[in-house]
This record gives sequence, C-alpha cells and structure tokens, in this order.
Amino acid sequence: MSNSCLIPNTPHSFLPPHPLKTKMGDISFPNGNGKVHGNGNGHGNGNSYSQRKSCWYEEEIEENLRWCFALNSILHTGATQFQDIQLLDTKPFGKALVIDGKLQSAEIDEFIYHESLVHPPLLHHSNPKTIFIMGGGEGSTARELLRHKSVTKVVMCDIDEEVVEFCKSYLSVNTKAFCDPRLELIINDARAELVKREEKYDVIIGDLADPIEGGPCYQLYTKTFYELTVKPKLAEGGIFVTQVT
Repeated sequence: MSNSCLIPNTPHSFLPPHPLKTKMGDISFPNGNGKVHGNGNGHGNGNSYSQRKSCWYEEEIEENLRWCFALNSILHTGATQFQDIQLLDTKPFGKALVIDGKLQSAEIDEFIYHESLVHPPLLHHSNPKTIFIMGGGEGSTARELLRHKSVTKVVMCDIDEEVVEFCKSYLSVNTKAFCDPRLELIINDARAELVKREEKYDVIIGDLADPIEGGPCYQLYTKTFYELTVKPKLAEGGIFVTQVT
C-alpha cells in the first residue's frame, strides 16, 4: 500500500450521553451525585463545580493506583478489528490517543517518547539509510526518522489500517511525514512482513502498543521473535530498539 497525502476533514467533536467504558480506561461525568450536568465544554447548568468537572478520563495504572485528568471533549471513539481507539481533547495535555483503554501519547509531550525512541539509535549508527518501523501507526516515529538527511527509506508496517487512517485524519502534526516520498506505508502484521522481505535494515524500531494478552502486539515482545525474526533482518552494524512497558 502506498502512502497518500489525502487527509480527510476532521468531524466535529461530540460527547456521549453517558459514561464511556473502555477495556482499561473510563470516561465519566462526575458532579457529586452521579448525574450528568454540563457537556464537557464548560457549558453546564450554572453550577461552577459541574463546569469544572463535567468530564474526566480515568485509567488504572496498577492495583491501588489510578490517574485521571479533565477533558474538553471526546473527539472520536470507536473499535477496529484489532483494538478500541479514542481521541480525547484533554485540558492539561491537548489531544491524547487512547488504545485499548491505555493512553498511548499526548499532544503536549509525545515528542519526549518519540525523540527518545528514534534519535539515539540513529545517532549511534554510522550511516542509517533504511529503517523498518513495527507499528507506529500515528506517524510520530516516522516524523522523527525523516528529520535525518541520511535516511533514504522508511518502511512503516502497522496491522491496523483504521488506526492509521484515524491518525492521518486527526493528528495534523504528522501530515508532512505521511506525505514524504521516503515513507512506505504497509498494512500488515509486522512479523509476517519482516519474514517475507528479503532486504535488511540499518535500524529496526518497535513502536508498538503495550503487550496486552490477546492484543495484536502480544507476540512481538518475545525473545524468540527478536532472535529468529528481527535479528536476521538487520544489516551489518544494524540496531534494533523497541519501547518497553
């Protein structure tokens, strides 16, 4: 599948009429008595408490530990063949991408994760030209890779086409990356794609969702996968890096 520069228009934001349940994260409308007052945009019934706390996102980090933050609105919520996705407009962090109930990245600070994932291996490599991204559907890893002038080809392989198209629509910060002719966008399982390709890569990057059991990325965090699939696809002096939970 070739990359496309067609970025669909973003639909208007909306809020559900009741709390939205995800696999691990909850969106609720607390006002002290369990009823909904306000619509998430600061327009409530005149009660200042309702206007301040009309919509919140909450996620369990571990037992006895949760975090939550206030929302301006819910831009999108839905489910693909592989995972649940939400895009939230949060008050403290801007747009935030949630997959399978776990926060993946937020507009205000996603650069910290993506710069840390991409630039150390590329700066360590003597002449990185060809890169393979496992996952990376939101486009931010590709964006950082394409800043390097030595890079001639970036293959981004994500299993979920709906997530990729969703991110193209909503995450305008990555529009330029999706339109870069050096980017080859493939919709496939990363393991299957690596196995069938003959070429080797200077850098392979795992930018995958967390290994939730039963999720699409669970088998891509194993020692067997790294040794038998990833390592043979590295060129001489090649580097493999992945995010870890």
